[in-house]
Amino acid sequence: MPTVSNGSHEIHYDDHGGDGSTVVLVHGWPLSGASWSATVPALLDAGHHVVTYDRRGFGQSGKPGEGSSYDYDTLTGDLDALLRGLDLTDVTLVGFSMGGGEVARYIGTHGEDRVRAAVFAAAIPPCLKKDDEHPDGALDDATVEGMQGQLRADPPGFLDGFVTNFYTAGEELAVTEEQRQAALALAAQADVHAAAECIRSWTEDFTADLAKVTVPTLVVHGDSDGIVPLEVSGQRTAEQVTGAELHVVEGGPHGINDSHTEEFNRVLLAFLAR
Repeated sequence: MPTVSNGSHEIHYDDHGGDGSTVVLVHGWPLSGASWSATVPALLDAGHHVVTYDRRGFGQSGKPGEGSSYDYDTLTGDLDALLRGLDLTDVTLVGFSMGGGEVARYIGTHGEDRVRAAVFAAAIPPCLKKDDEHPDGALDDATVEGMQGQLRADPPGFLDGFVTNFYTAGEELAVTEEQRQAALALAAQADVHAAAECIRSWTEDFTADLAKVTVPTLVVHGDSDGIVPLEVSGQRTAEQVTGAELHVVEGGPHGINDSHTEEFNRVLLAFLAR
């Protein structure tokens, strides 16, 4: 099983091959790199070199337990270890949902020397936190603590409801039950402590990180996203990153890469071809 090390922690990755420009796909919560299965083949067919990996605590990566940090500085250190360990350059970073935080923080912390372009897909930046400083946010402390408590008390039940909302647009499930169950199977691999701590990290502020993004940037977001609302996240990211392109998926839930695969892949490939 291929891994790179960040200190004492092992990060599992899959190098899918391809000889063209490199695309690194950063998955969402509570899934793993395997959640990109509908996009990897399209990228390979277009000639790109594709790498996916599992966030620490998820999938086949190491699962540091109680007392371990899952803040974005730590998580982005794992992405940096991957890029350095595989000596990847001229990379397009594609961050889905929670993965958009790693993309923003990576550029904000490590710069753009290795980065060709950035993609934020249904991603959490600039800031989901709701408090006096961020009155238009989506997640206040009580909501975060409630979600953490529910997850710890009943992981299968909480994840079942979350994955359903993940793929729901309006009141309709936008994927098949088979796809929903496949996502649940990936979610079941997550360490409960890691998953709960990551919920808190969703409220970190990426505004300063986005201000450092100068590479070509694509923002893709569904207008029926009930997990990370377009108005709070994708729309604002597109406004804050100079020159960013915003593509809104009509009727798209949170999991647009699975619900609107053809449109998602087409828009991504067109952006990569520029």
